[in-house]
Parts: sequence; structure tokens; C-alpha cells
Amino acid sequence: MWEQIRSNERRSLFVLAGMGVLLVATGAALGVTFTGDPEAMIFGAGGALALWLVLWMITVTGGDQILLGMAGAREIEKKDHPQLFNIVEEMTIAAALPKRPKVYLVDDPSPNAFAAGREPGNAAVAVTTGLLAILDRDELQGVVAHEIGHIKNRDVKLMVTAGIMVGAIAMLADMGRRALWMGGARRSRSSSKEENGAQAALMIAALVLMIVAPLLAQLVYFALSRRREYLADASGAMFTRYPAGLASALEKLSGGRAPLADTSSVTAPMYIVPPMRAHGAAAFALFSTHPPMEERVRILRKMAGASYTDYDRAFAAVKGGHIVGERSQREAGQVPRRAAFGAEGALPLAATVATAAAAVPAAEPELAPEARRRQANDAFLTASGYEVRSCGACGATAKIPPSLRGKVKTCPRCSEPYPV
Repeated sequence: MWEQIRSNERRSLFVLAGMGVLLVATGAALGVTFTGDPEAMIFGAGGALALWLVLWMITVTGGDQILLGMAGAREIEKKDHPQLFNIVEEMTIAAALPKRPKVYLVDDPSPNAFAAGREPGNAAVAVTTGLLAILDRDELQGVVAHEIGHIKNRDVKLMVTAGIMVGAIAMLADMGRRALWMGGARRSRSSSKEENGAQAALMIAALVLMIVAPLLAQLVYFALSRRREYLADASGAMFTRYPAGLASALEKLSGGRAPLADTSSVTAPMYIVPPMRAHGAAAFALFSTHPPMEERVRILRKMAGASYTDYDRAFAAVKGGHIVGERSQREAGQVPRRAAFGAEGALPLAATVATAAAAVPAAEPELAPEARRRQANDAFLTASGYEVRSCGACGATAKIPPSLRGKVKTCPRCSEPYPV
């Protein structure tokens, strides 16, 4: 979406400047907290500014890898999970991205997914093993298309920038609060009552700022994430030409009971559904990282076709107002809906995209939930360095951890030697 891309570029500059101001103010408060000297505010602000510049460089060069690491994601290859790779490749073609995003797995039973990356040509899509276990192909395609939409719309660059800054502000504020808790700056005995009173007032102001600054940063961060979810839904519906697939996936994801292990407030807005649901963070609209799930599903179900225009009309009918820019609607044109994958006459989206040069992959049989769960877990173990070996005598499959690779010579079940 052209308007969304331009808007996110402007918002990136706004977030960078706004978070920088909060970071410098927090640094100034930290200087007062440690020394009690008003002149130390300059040194604290300078130190925070230096930290800001360092974090910005880290964001530019590898902020996506930091977020992937926080989530515990592991990169996988096509042989580890062919269906997931096929879907990512199809959606890459549909979105006209210059390069297929890298594919990551997160070992977590909670169904969820997110995208990361600085540019469309250097991005990643990560899904949890729980997501692969419960979604069929159409639903998984809808989720992947949603995340590809974030990459196409440059959302990931905006959110990585904001996320790193929020983490820095929270870190400095936490240092200041701990310093105050342990005694803070010591007042000189020779100081006058007026000086001690001014110092106490300054310390109180510093404490208030260290409490308020992280909250303000979080509110800005959360507000940025809500609008982009609607627009990514619109992109996902158009890329798949099957809005019902994403709607069905969101219904399943919203009904998940297992809380996500990664409940960091920094990474929360990156996920397709709120990972902190079990902790009550999504209970209040002001602090919600995502729009209401029921609204998102109703909009997708109400779409007559699969174009941006269809999504905008459905959005207006459900919420009022408009969400997709006129130029995006005009340039994209009308996109008809397709049938479900596997239905008679239906083909993967790659078969219907004019730019697709590769042959259409053969229809993939749908696996039972338990088989999908095993496949996802095996893919994550392989990506983590485990060696999967099958015994030719009894048929048992052993998953050998990296520390024992090359040391296990016989089958644990029947003791027959593995082939060399």
C-alpha cells in the first residue's frame, strides 16, 4: 500500500524523535537520581543520547535478529517443513517482494506468528509450532499472507525501531528506580534546608518521570500497532484471494488457551494476536496492542471480493470510516475471491499470479492435528541442531541432541547399529 508505506516512513521519523526525547529525559532523571546534583542532568542526558545512537545503529544493523532472539526463534530450511516454505514462496510472489523472507520456527504451543526485518529484501516470518499444529493450509496461508503484508507495508521497520527504543527507556527507568530504592543520592550534612528541600523535590520529579516515561513510550508503541493490523489483514486477504482463510485462522487463534512464553511488552505488538492475553494486557483498549479480534473477523467475513476496495467497504460497514487509501484501491483494482485450497478446480495462489514463473506445487495432503504437531516439533529440533535418525530394523525414530551427534551408534529401542 503506497499510502501506508509513506505513512510508516514518516512515523518512523516521529517515533525515533519522540522516543529520543523520552530517552534523553529519562537519562537526565537518572543523572539526578545517582548524584542529587542538578548539573548531573546534562551528563545523564548526554549518556542517554549516546545510548540512543548506539541502539539506533543496532536497530539498523540487526534489530530484527534481537527480536527473533527474544522470541527464541530458529531458522529452518525447506526440507524441515515443505508446506510452510511453499506458502511463504507463494505469498512472496503474490506480494511482489524482491526476496523470499527467511522462515523461522518458535517452539511454543501457543498459536501465533510475527514478521521481522528492516527492509522487504531482508525480512523474516516466524511462526510457532502451536500455530502449525492447529491450522490447515488455507488458514496457514492467511496468517503468512498477513505477516507478508506487514513486510510489504514496511510495518516491521517501524515496529523494530519503536521496540528497541521502548526497551532502552524501560532499562534506564528501571535503573533509576532501583537506585532510588537502594537510597538514591545522599544529601550533604552541610547543605541548608532550602538546598535539601530543592534536592528532594528534584528527586521526586525524577521518580515521576521514570514512572511516566516508560508508560508513555508503551502507549505510543501500542497505538502504532493497531492500525497496521487492519491494513495487514487487508493485504493478506488480497494476496491469498481468500479472506475466509485468515478469518478462520483468527478465530482459532483467539480461542487459544495456552499463553505464549514470550510475553515481553516489547515484542507483543509484533504478533498476529496479543501474546499477553492470559495476563490481562489486552483487557483495556488503551493498552491493547491489537484491534478487537471479533471486529477483524467480521470485516474479513463481510468482504464481497478480495481487493483493498472490498476490505475498505467491509471496514466501513463494521466500524465506520475508511482504512485503505484511495490510490491503493485504484492501483490494485478488483480481485475476485477464490475457492478453498483443495476444492475442485482450486489451485495455490502461485498458479494465478501473472508473475509466477515456477511450476505449481502438487496438492499437499492435509495432516491430522497430531501429525502436524509432530512435523512442527521435528522441524524445530532439526533447526536447533538435533539429528533425526530412523532405525531400519524396528522403525523407531531417535532425535539426538547436538551434544551427542556422532556418538549414538545404535538404536535406543532395539540396540541395532545405525547404518554408517
